[in-house]
Amino acid sequence: MTLAIPNFKQARILVIGDIMLDRYWSGSTSRISPEAPVPVVKIGDIEDRLGGAANVAKNIAVLGCQTSICGLVGEDSAGRIIRQLLEESNIEDLTAVDEKNPTITKLRVLSRHQQLLRMDFEETPQHSTSNKLIGILQETVSKFDCVIISDYAKGTISEPQQIIQMCKAKSIPVFVDPKGKDFSRYRGATLITPNLSEIEGVIGKSQSLDDMFTKADNLRQELSIENILITLSEKGMALVRHGQPTFHMPTSAKDVFDVTGAGDTVIATLVAATAAKSELQDAVRLANVAAGVVVGKLGTSTVNVDELKLAIETEDKEIAKGVVSLEKLLQQVSLCRQKGEKIVFTNGCFDILHAGHVRYLKQAASLGDRLIVGMNSDLSISRLKGSNRPIVTLAERMEVMSSITCVDWVIPFNEDTPKELIDNILPDVLAKGGDYEVEKIVGYNTVVNNGGVVKTLPYVEGCSTTSIVERIKSLPEPS
Repeated sequence: MTLAIPNFKQARILVIGDIMLDRYWSGSTSRISPEAPVPVVKIGDIEDRLGGAANVAKNIAVLGCQTSICGLVGEDSAGRIIRQLLEESNIEDLTAVDEKNPTITKLRVLSRHQQLLRMDFEETPQHSTSNKLIGILQETVSKFDCVIISDYAKGTISEPQQIIQMCKAKSIPVFVDPKGKDFSRYRGATLITPNLSEIEGVIGKSQSLDDMFTKADNLRQELSIENILITLSEKGMALVRHGQPTFHMPTSAKDVFDVTGAGDTVIATLVAATAAKSELQDAVRLANVAAGVVVGKLGTSTVNVDELKLAIETEDKEIAKGVVSLEKLLQQVSLCRQKGEKIVFTNGCFDILHAGHVRYLKQAASLGDRLIVGMNSDLSISRLKGSNRPIVTLAERMEVMSSITCVDWVIPFNEDTPKELIDNILPDVLAKGGDYEVEKIVGYNTVVNNGGVVKTLPYVEGCSTTSIVERIKSLPEPS
């Protein structure tokens, strides 16, 4: 099932956190300085971009959400540039001016699309900024669907509990991009998004991913955090959640060019999709796709809806549908499961395909994201139904079956039952037509013991291959 992109325009999101100005000085370099063993860069281009929490807001705004930002900027030229960029990006400016500290600025020097040097201009606030920002929040927070705390440990988010408790009192979900080793600061958050280094800084090194997920879940319970989304670089991301297995997705990135701001894109897309009424697992999948796109760009970048659609379409094309061998089928099923998709299996002879079959297949497909149809071979049908069957050969039956839109894969089997196929595929849902007792359906134990479910679906009365054959036999001879 293709991942759906929600209507982002209906979402109203507030970002609060450390606002920065990202500056890029780019130019050519062809010689080494005579003063020191460093390249000389002839600057030819200067670009200013929104950074830190402002980059999170920019990512959300580019998707089309109604976006606001709350944070601090200095009373300086960098602060004025940020305000101008916010206006140009259609982001509501709820910033406050910090007269005692400069705007946080990161200057990167690049040549031939490679970063040679980064210089940071910042001062840690010597006073609490909470009262100034909390006052702004108290006046505005009720109008938002979700709030993001984008904490870069620069001093803006000095007391996150005030923000979290204020939002919880109004039933507004709070998503946090955390920093530091004290995650108790984010107690009660809806979701936090640490990267691998950040989560290990809190729970320690793990012997395996499963070990890490267990430790992360223990931390989640201890801090009353509903969900932890761990970004794992080349290993993708994992959603540790209450009452359900950890949802682990491999990376969607094809080419990694620059990881700057990738974490911003993850939390921005995740929250945008959640605020636009996507299920959390689908929001995670969208965030994974967005991260795969943004790391192929240079510097702090954003992902728009068209890029998301193209990336999803490209991913979906990698899933080869139609008539498949068992080896190919298992590869495709694995790819789909990595996307969090639910696999449905059904089987039958499907000799003369009719409306009853099609309605049944649509019902089966609605039970999950991908439908596999196991089809009895000609010899298998002959053993089950007599030597005068099948009427239509296996090759023709599979060709017709694979053309049905709701069917993803068709695979033949020579045995009398599909038990061996089911044992190999381990579908999430096993569907069977008729009035069978569920426990007696072939493959029941295999599927249920693997955590899946078995469903019976009603046949359409009066629709069967046998009845079609009998009607044909009863037709009068042509005169």
